[in-house]
Amino acid sequence: MSADDQKRLAGEAAALRVEAGMTVGLGTGSTAAWFVRALAARNLPDLRCVPTSEATADLARELGLPLVTLEDVSRLDLTVDGADEIGPGLALIKGGGAALLREKLVWEASARCLVIADAAKVVPHLGAFPLPIEVVAFGHKTTGNRIADVLIDHDVPVPARVRTAERGQVRTDGGNLIYDARCGVIHDPARLADDLKLVTGVVEHGLFLDLADEAIIGTDAGVETLHP
Repeated sequence: MSADDQKRLAGEAAALRVEAGMTVGLGTGSTAAWFVRALAARNLPDLRCVPTSEATADLARELGLPLVTLEDVSRLDLTVDGADEIGPGLALIKGGGAALLREKLVWEASARCLVIADAAKVVPHLGAFPLPIEVVAFGHKTTGNRIADVLIDHDVPVPARVRTAERGQVRTDGGNLIYDARCGVIHDPARLADDLKLVTGVVEHGLFLDLADEAIIGTDAGVETLHP
């Protein structure tokens, strides 16, 4: 079974957790897209959906899901989203899709958060996937230097690099830049998360700690469920 097949299984299983009348956060990325498609296919009444990116909003509109913004709701019942890595205790690295700030805002406004992924995303420790760090564009090189100092303190000697694509620097939906830190192994995710948030110019980072209530993992044998 391919990774995409496993993502589809996880997304379809997560869609079954949604009930009529819920306010649901829609994640960003290839796995979350499978959930969005499966949720739309259920045609549940009285849903309200909060997308975490413009790309997800476009897909949801195309499929006929009713959208609201985070400003329209005081609390979400459930958010379903993917992850780039799932470590012990359901500690996550997210942000490969450059939507980490909006994702974290929606996650923190949700009563429950469900992460979905293919089997390869489950790892013994975080850090093999480059850690995304969202920064304001103004003075970002100075911010990058301060991020490098933090990384050195966490035994990461390689500075974080600005994420680029064919058209140049990657911009988030909010107009910010992404620095990717190749940590290898993150020995103390909680301390790194705290230290990065103290850097002026850092808007958010991709460490999602103590936020996921459950994980649905697609595997060759079917769907597995993980808890913190």
